[in-house]
Amino acid sequence: MKIGYARVSTEDQKLTIQLEKLKKAGCTRIFREKVSGAYRDRPELNRMLDQLRKGDVVTVWKLDRLARSTRNLLEIVETIGNSGARFQSISEPWADTTTHAGKMIMTIFAGIAEFERDLIRERTGAGRADAKRRGVRFGRPKKMNEEQRNLACRLIKEGKSVSEVARTFSIHPATLYRVLAPDA
Repeated sequence: MKIGYARVSTEDQKLTIQLEKLKKAGCTRIFREKVSGAYRDRPELNRMLDQLRKGDVVTVWKLDRLARSTRNLLEIVETIGNSGARFQSISEPWADTTTHAGKMIMTIFAGIAEFERDLIRERTGAGRADAKRRGVRFGRPKKMNEEQRNLACRLIKEGKSVSEVARTFSIHPATLYRVLAPDA
C-alpha cells in the first residue's frame, strides 16, 4: 500500500497542494498533520509508523514535511525500513528507497550523518578535557564552599544539631550529611 504523509506547521496553513500531489502519486491512505516539524512527537506520524507493514511505501511531497534535520530524517527512514516498508519523496527523486540508487544515496547520507555525530562527539570530548585541564568544574554548583563547610563542621562539633546547622545555611539536612561525610 502506498501511504502518504502530509504536514503543515500551523492550523491556518492548508494541506491542499500536498494532498493533491500525494493522491496523484497513488497514495491510497494519507496521514495529515498540522503541527511544527520541530516537534519529534507528532501523533499522526507516530500512528503512521506504528501501522506500517512489509511492502508499504511511505510517500511525502517534500522531505521537509517529514523531518527538520538530516539526522531526524534518517531516523524516520530507518524506522520505516525496520518495519519492512520503503520510503520516497515526490520532489526529491534521489530520496527513494524503492530503488537501488535511492537506497545507496540514503545509505551515503546515513554514513555522513554518523561521521558528523562522531566528529561532534570527538570535538565535545576534547573540549571537555581541555576545560577540565583549565580547572573548569562541570555539573551542579556546590551547595557550600570550603569556608561554609568548615563553619558547619565546627558548629556541629560545638553541639548544634544537624537540623539547626542546615537551617543556618538554607540547605536540607541530608545535603549537610553528604557535604560533611568526609569530615564527619
